[in-house]
Amino acid sequence: MTSPKSSPTSEQSLNVPNAITLSRLVLSFVLFALIQSEKHWLWAAGLFVFAVATDVLDGWIARRYQLITQLGRILDPFVDKFITGGTFLFLLPVAKSGVDPWMVVIVLGREMLVTSLRGFLEQRGADFSASASGKLKMFLQCAAATAALLSLHPAVAQYSVGGITLIPVRDLLLWTMVAVTVWSGYIYVQRAIVLLSPKAPAA
Repeated sequence: MTSPKSSPTSEQSLNVPNAITLSRLVLSFVLFALIQSEKHWLWAAGLFVFAVATDVLDGWIARRYQLITQLGRILDPFVDKFITGGTFLFLLPVAKSGVDPWMVVIVLGREMLVTSLRGFLEQRGADFSASASGKLKMFLQCAAATAALLSLHPAVAQYSVGGITLIPVRDLLLWTMVAVTVWSGYIYVQRAIVLLSPKAPAA
């Protein structure tokens, strides 16, 4: 049994970074309600971007002031996946959102697979932290979701730069996001196979 002295951050689980993460979880329900209303697309896009910004903020605070806790390591990625996956899920029935059912299946399937692998491997003492491919995947998911939300506002959808409107840019971002999501999942599976192999170095 682990003594309290060996885990000093366990007494500070409800710190500032974790409070920000919990507030982001609450904001996600407001975001989903805005999407479901199919009226306030600029507000929805702004709230989504704000939520993503708080994710960067709580991570920086946790690292800068050494406030990383076990709760935060579990809660932060869960909330990230909840808000991005939920956004795509709520956009799915919205006409002209550009979100295809296969996109949602791939996004949610990849997250469930990687989360399951991480939980299993870290329980065995292996390091299965986020990789560069995972961070790129997250960035593209956020960019694609923001573009999808903005494209549903008539004035924004019709605005063009050099004759190019937001719609083709949105579609390019969505399908690029899908491709990188699949690629990232493949990278994580490869890492898991190496860590589970008999020749893998001890953690």
